[in-house]
Amino acid sequence: MIQIGVDFGGTKVEAAALDAEGAVLAKARAPNPGAYDKALTTVRDLVAGLERQVGARGTLGVGAPGSISPTSGVMRNANSLYLNGRTFREDLSQALGRPVRLANDANCLALSEAVDGAAAGAKVAFAIILGTGCGGGLVVDGRLVEGANGIGGEWGHIPLPWPSAAEREGPRCWCGQRGCLEMWVSGTGLQHDFQTTTGLRRSGEEIIALWRQGDDQATAAFDRLLDRLGRAVAVLCNIVDPDAIVIGGGLSNVPEVCQRLPDLVARRVFSDRWSARIKPAFWGDASGVRGAARLWSLGEAREQLAQALT
Repeated sequence: MIQIGVDFGGTKVEAAALDAEGAVLAKARAPNPGAYDKALTTVRDLVAGLERQVGARGTLGVGAPGSISPTSGVMRNANSLYLNGRTFREDLSQALGRPVRLANDANCLALSEAVDGAAAGAKVAFAIILGTGCGGGLVVDGRLVEGANGIGGEWGHIPLPWPSAAEREGPRCWCGQRGCLEMWVSGTGLQHDFQTTTGLRRSGEEIIALWRQGDDQATAAFDRLLDRLGRAVAVLCNIVDPDAIVIGGGLSNVPEVCQRLPDLVARRVFSDRWSARIKPAFWGDASGVRGAARLWSLGEAREQLAQALT
């Protein structure tokens, strides 16, 4: 029995076939096709290629940017804009001749890490993607919490908590609001903050490199980033009180983020004591595709495959 996951990213589409124990049997990738019809054929061809390699049919889960509207059934909020307004899950199901489960990519990270990654064994796990943007996913008792409107875990679009006077208005977010967390605690937020305070345009990687070299302005920008992240995670803890927090995305590759974050969170949490493990994603960039595959439980996967063979 195999479970196939597809991680539909902004620049590439990655697919992998896992066995029942989670071992990768085969994997493949292709560039993001940039158009809707090609997206369907790209996923179809990647899945067909994996199944030829392993000699078996699998269930299919897809992790994608954005989410499905429970009202209309169409995609929304995807940064691959051609997916928005389309019945992506249903069209994939028709193209591949089987049911397809689809979830937000941050939710797939959360599920992957809760099953057998950095949050394994946690009752309440929250996964954070700190990359170009700021995503999140919540898993409770091993199950995704997507919410009544399919927006569970979308913490990137809450305001920055406890803002200073200089932070109160905040930069305009692509969603139309001002001061969203995504514009503060992300690679984009770090770049914007550095440029605002220094007048210099630098990439997130360049700012981190300058900080490691002892540059005062880069150090101040990185400290502000961590302070803001600590405030945001404290609010998260006051609401769902996770026992495991997993960090993914480009900033998860900076060890000091997970090392310094607990002290910053503890200052703000509404409790006499607080503890939670904060770790980088165990599976790294592979978490998305692994979590997509795990959108089907093992029992459900066996049932679907049995039906396909009858």
